Amino acid sequence: MTLAPFIRIVAQGKGRARALTQDEAQDAMTVILNEVAAPEAVGALLMVLRLRGETDAEIAGFTAALRASVAPNLPKADLDWPCYAAGRTRGAPLFLLAAKLVSQAGYRVMLHGANSHQQDVANVRAALAATGLLSERLMYYPLEVLSPVAQGLLGLRATFGLRSCINTVLRMWNPADAAASVQGVFHPSYRGLQANAAAALGQQHLTVIKGGGGEFERNPAKDIAVFGLQDGVHLSEIAPALLDETRRLHEPDQQTDLVALWAGDLRDDFAEATVIATAGLALWTLKAAPTVQKADDLARRLWQSRHTSERKSA
Repeated sequence: MTLAPFIRIVAQGKGRARALTQDEAQDAMTVILNEVAAPEAVGALLMVLRLRGETDAEIAGFTAALRASVAPNLPKADLDWPCYAAGRTRGAPLFLLAAKLVSQAGYRVMLHGANSHQQDVANVRAALAATGLLSERLMYYPLEVLSPVAQGLLGLRATFGLRSCINTVLRMWNPADAAASVQGVFHPSYRGLQANAAAALGQQHLTVIKGGGGEFERNPAKDIAVFGLQDGVHLSEIAPALLDETRRLHEPDQQTDLVALWAGDLRDDFAEATVIATAGLALWTLKAAPTVQKADDLARRLWQSRHTSERKSA
């Protein structure tokens, strides 16, 4: 097969071009993932969509193709947690400690990502290695292991000088077929796009926020707009701030030692509140508590007893 029919659909010209249907998008991405398309055609399609802006149906179709073409033998997960942010504006990945709290509540959490362009302080893989957080209930899979082809598509950013819809599709992927997913975005407009695409794919439980540097990480000093799905129904809520403080989530001159913070050797009220707030929103997504505030309370208790929980699960 060739991508030519799909490129003609989206790039014919003013008044004639249209968006791909979900089925067409799935067929187009299947051609790409099977590595039978010319590189020039792949670039043409992705950049036309970049210029015009992808639709819900296109993202849903591309995601469906990725799910169908890559069937890794992965352990079952309760919560899908993609982490694909570039990290140029990020500090320490505090969301990893939040994911650990969720796993200590008894849920199986799958992190997956390709964390490029990251300064050392924001490096997800280095942080996981240093903290020793991974366990049977908290897993991390790098993209190049899950899908070398998808890794190559993501790497086209260096060729184009621009991101493509692949960044969004990877957040939507959910390779372990978890019942719930949390996603962070950098640009607020993608919150609704990803929620609509998830609904088209039949997903039931999803929370999307504008997170720190594009990751699912909640600023505890701000009211956060929450988009997504609960029991398949679209939601749009506000997660209230936990702190009465004006501060950016990642201040360049205020870096956090994750190892010391988790161990209790470092006290940082803002960093701790970030972990608790992020874990609370993830627990709410899993319906571990009926409201965000009660989920935050649960996350706070988990934080306070985190080392006891470690001993119980050892």
